[in-house]
Amino acid sequence: MARLEQEIVTAPNPAEGGDVRLLVPQEDVAAPELSIVIPALNEELTVGEFVDWCKQGLEQAGIAGEVLIVDSSSDRTSEIALKRGARVLKTPKRGLGRAYIDALPFVRGRYVVMGDADCTYDFRLLAPFVERFHDGYEFVMGSRWRGTIEPGSMPALHRYLGTPVTTWILNLVFGSRFSDIHCGMRGITRDALERMDLQSESWEYASEMTLKSVQMGLRTTEVPVRFLKDREGRLSHHRRLGWLSPWKAAWINLRAMFVYGSGFFVYKPGLVLMILGLLLTLPLSFGNVQLGGIGLSLNWQLLGVALLAAGAQAFFLGCIARVLFDYTGREKRRWLRIFPYTRTVLSAFALVVAGIALAIPLIAAYIGNSFKLERVDTLSNHLALSGVALALLGAQLFVFTLLLHGAVVATTRRRPIVGGG
Repeated sequence: MARLEQEIVTAPNPAEGGDVRLLVPQEDVAAPELSIVIPALNEELTVGEFVDWCKQGLEQAGIAGEVLIVDSSSDRTSEIALKRGARVLKTPKRGLGRAYIDALPFVRGRYVVMGDADCTYDFRLLAPFVERFHDGYEFVMGSRWRGTIEPGSMPALHRYLGTPVTTWILNLVFGSRFSDIHCGMRGITRDALERMDLQSESWEYASEMTLKSVQMGLRTTEVPVRFLKDREGRLSHHRRLGWLSPWKAAWINLRAMFVYGSGFFVYKPGLVLMILGLLLTLPLSFGNVQLGGIGLSLNWQLLGVALLAAGAQAFFLGCIARVLFDYTGREKRRWLRIFPYTRTVLSAFALVVAGIALAIPLIAAYIGNSFKLERVDTLSNHLALSGVALALLGAQLFVFTLLLHGAVVATTRRRPIVGGG
């Protein structure tokens, strides 16, 4: 039997207690501009034709490229892929997202296109991706909704509920305009992929990549793709894993969206609560207020203090979340400019002192009445409650300042921060 590969490159992976091995075909591309990186698990039925499709797509797009199959199969997937001229990276089976992480050191192209080896995405249509890369785009997202979906290729649950709903949620949380966040065929520059520093090891890698493209300010566009149904005799990975698998995938994708987009849930809501709290607290500092037929008393001021405290905490956490997921440096510069350390700490101290000062009349009346709050005038009660609000706000501002500046230090990367296009 003729030898299928020229060499085997071994890269140790002590964290997993095993190795990844790169198998290189005899007819290898010397200097690829585009790398097609494809995780594969037991795809011997389709992988040969898939590699042929990739070569056709590269030829029609007029670009030199390589096909890198990241294989953790127990069948003949790697043997067939090598025979058709693909590079094969043998890895342990440890998740779809992890396959891309393992592959990154072996990617040689300036541009990367990702997808599946099951011939459900038509990789003969690579030209739109290549054209967008040459136009300067850093992240090129495929869209089945803007392309074609072959009848029978997508379960109704995915087509009419799962993908539209999760796409809408991601667009809402991150202010993006994607039409198909779960499209498996997508492209990204190698530089952007390295800076993206993917962490997800399972299905949620797709959402992490999409939302990070927004956070990084990458120059992004969509291209139509052709989505085909599974070949006769092949079961999709979700069907192999059982009826619960799509729901698990949806849940972990939502988890990724909510974790990376945590600022959405606290930043603006917290700001609104703070404003409401201030509007209820400060006007009542000097006594009850009558607005038409509505009387605002000490109880309303108590509600205002609670809203202010909860809102301030949420708002400050939202600011820190924006810093934690800042890949361009803009958020860091913005919040450090708004909350410089010395001025903000002094402001926090002043708020606490002012709050204590406003509470002094009530404390004095309390002591003067033999440590009883009976017969204390209304003004003292209202002023003291405003004082509590200011003291709480000052204490929260001080802690926030420490955490904000600590988060900036902890997340500042050694390499220069590079903005998106």
